[in-house]
Amino acid sequence: MRKGYRYHVDDGQIRRYGRLTPKQKLEWLEEANAFVNKFLPERNRRLQQMFRKGEI
Repeated sequence: MRKGYRYHVDDGQIRRYGRLTPKQKLEWLEEANAFVNKFLPERNRRLQQMFRKGEI
């Protein structure tokens, strides 16, 4: 059984992202992070926080 996931980005997507300003890229990242965190289980959120703090 395979684990994990795959994600494909085509050349057009890379070019469109490259045309964004740094501010737009950060806004996109913040929005994506908020979306993921909305559905992330609390345990996973705590583990991420611990990892970022260097506790694990």
